[in-house]
Amino acid sequence: MANRPVNDAHHTQGTNLQYLVEKKIRNRIYESKYWKEECFGLTAELLANKAMDLRSVGGVYGSNIKPTLFLCLTLKMLQIQPEKNLIIEFIKNVYFKYVRVLGALYMRLTGTTMDCYKYLEPLYNDNRKIRIQNRKGDFEFIHVDEFIDELLHSGQVCDIILPRLQKDHMLEEIGLLELPISDLEEEMEDVKSSEEEEMDQDQIETNPSEYHRLQSYKDPDRGSLKRPYRGMENPSPKRRKIANSQERCHSRSPRESSPNTEPVPYAVPMSIL
Repeated sequence: MANRPVNDAHHTQGTNLQYLVEKKIRNRIYESKYWKEECFGLTAELLANKAMDLRSVGGVYGSNIKPTLFLCLTLKMLQIQPEKNLIIEFIKNVYFKYVRVLGALYMRLTGTTMDCYKYLEPLYNDNRKIRIQNRKGDFEFIHVDEFIDELLHSGQVCDIILPRLQKDHMLEEIGLLELPISDLEEEMEDVKSSEEEEMDQDQIETNPSEYHRLQSYKDPDRGSLKRPYRGMENPSPKRRKIANSQERCHSRSPRESSPNTEPVPYAVPMSIL
């Protein structure tokens, strides 16, 4: 009774989801101490607490086929079948990497092809290290993105045969799946755009256009453009003399007189008298 699925459990191709784990391995999990003591009567809410206590991933190890805690919780999830929203929260969890990996494996086993690519491909940006226990019982280090790549492109992970997935390029061709964009590609695009702006600025300084040459003659006082004329920078002595005379003529009024002098009366010639 304790190893049966819930009453409203879903089935894949008419079979129980627990059958995704091989019978020999499944029986070893049922006989393990961790399953009997920690997984008995475990609900979906309490499963998250157990997942936060994980310190490694893996399948079975040793000559007598001992299951890892990670594999036991995976089988428990296949038995109780938590809601999809809870699995998505597992995958989006950034604080507990083993919770994320556990949710990713369950999504790969039970989710559709679109859900697997939609929720697992963003995890390629997670490069944190996790411990994995091999068949000999030794621990090795891999990264989260390596584990996700095995889920999407390998046929067996943690001694569980994965269901087949449709190729991602086929879904992209028919428009059902968008091309994934990694954080590295976005950073490279930002660097490329900044380099192009610097190259454009250098090209303007070395070979300026007519507009930028006119900009260099902008008068800061008037805020307008001055068009350069020939001879303005180094005028000849004759030009300077003419310019100075024009300035003196414009500076004085034609009827300007001294304030202390009176107008001279008109003098009549003596021959008229």
